[in-house]
Amino acid sequence: MKHYALTILLLVVVVAAGGYFLLRDSQAPALILTPGSGPISAKRPPILTLEDVGAGLKTVLVTITQGDKTVELLRSEFPRGTSSQLLDLSLKDIKLNNGPLSIQVTAADQALLANSISQSFSFDYDSRPPVVSVLSRAHNLNQSGAGLVLYKVSEEVERSGVQIGELFFPGYLQDEGFYACLFAFPFNMTQSDFLPRVIAVDTAGNERKAGFYYHTNPRPAKRDNINLSQQFLDRKMPEFQDLYPDADNMLGIFLRVNRELRVQNRAKLKELGQLTVSRPTWQGAFLRLPNAANRAGFNEQRSYMYGGNKVDQQTHLGLDLASLANAPVPAANNGKVVFADYLGIYGNCVIIDHGLGLQTLYAHLSTINASVGDQVDKGSIIGRTGATGMAGGDHLHYGVTIGGIPVNPLEWWDASWIKNNFSDKWQAAVAPPAAAY
Repeated sequence: MKHYALTILLLVVVVAAGGYFLLRDSQAPALILTPGSGPISAKRPPILTLEDVGAGLKTVLVTITQGDKTVELLRSEFPRGTSSQLLDLSLKDIKLNNGPLSIQVTAADQALLANSISQSFSFDYDSRPPVVSVLSRAHNLNQSGAGLVLYKVSEEVERSGVQIGELFFPGYLQDEGFYACLFAFPFNMTQSDFLPRVIAVDTAGNERKAGFYYHTNPRPAKRDNINLSQQFLDRKMPEFQDLYPDADNMLGIFLRVNRELRVQNRAKLKELGQLTVSRPTWQGAFLRLPNAANRAGFNEQRSYMYGGNKVDQQTHLGLDLASLANAPVPAANNGKVVFADYLGIYGNCVIIDHGLGLQTLYAHLSTINASVGDQVDKGSIIGRTGATGMAGGDHLHYGVTIGGIPVNPLEWWDASWIKNNFSDKWQAAVAPPAAAY
């Protein structure tokens, strides 16, 4: 009898405790709808987040109303103990018109005296992709070179630009009302694979692609053999020895620098390529290092030879220019310094942004006379040539990148090329010819 009474007492305590727990929960579930307003579409529906850390979630009902029509979008009951839930409110199976609509969300918890919340959200349904109108006409590109396309978009977009395979080059809205996009014909892409498209994605997630007329000129890579002497390895590789302390010898360090560090440094260039302004800051042709001889060209396929054997192969993606030792290096054009530090294979390096993703790189410097954030003018001295990084002797490695992708610097030294491929296009978009009547 005593054992029976104790059992009854224990049950009463458990029920009372459970009842107290359920009754003491007076907080309604929390809900968040993302986005909470603005444009939505079947391609980018809202996402509902529910949470109740007390008694737990019990039910949710979601309806959508447009005009005089209300449709049940979601009805769900949750197992006891569900404290949170993430729900995708798919709109694919609902016939909606473009225009305003509202979504009503009602959620309740598991408390004995159930707590509930009901909230309404207003949206604009948009199923129409933006219209893209390409303004620029002639797009003549050299393999490993650069191009410019100007276009307008019919509505606000969250992103637009030129897509080439896996590469995306963003377009930038100009004060004149059109978008400008500088893009590259990548050095390692064939003509058959080069298929640029203007892409625009609006704030509802609708996407439009537009082609444009272009012509490409092949520029096959040159080939060169680089003989690695033991003297060069013994002189240069200690600069990188701390990065690869487990390497067996100086050749082992060289191979890891040439293969691994080179990849890391080029990834850094792509990262820095995003640090750009939306308008071009350059004026006219870019300056060349004065009185300098060309020592190596752009897109040279280099075979590295050691002891008569080929030990590696890499691509040289700049121009090597040599004049006097410690020669002053001028900024090639107006811009803002986005990097001024040591950068692996490039040694002491300065990178200047000229807008629209266009940047110039000055590597192997002995000294740096610029700081990140400096606004520099064309011709101002930013450093002196040297042999830091993977340089075999005193020279300047000069590079040009678009969005961090290397392009041939020779184009940007050519005033006629800039006029034909940039300035004239821009002027035509700003002041298009009058219509004939």
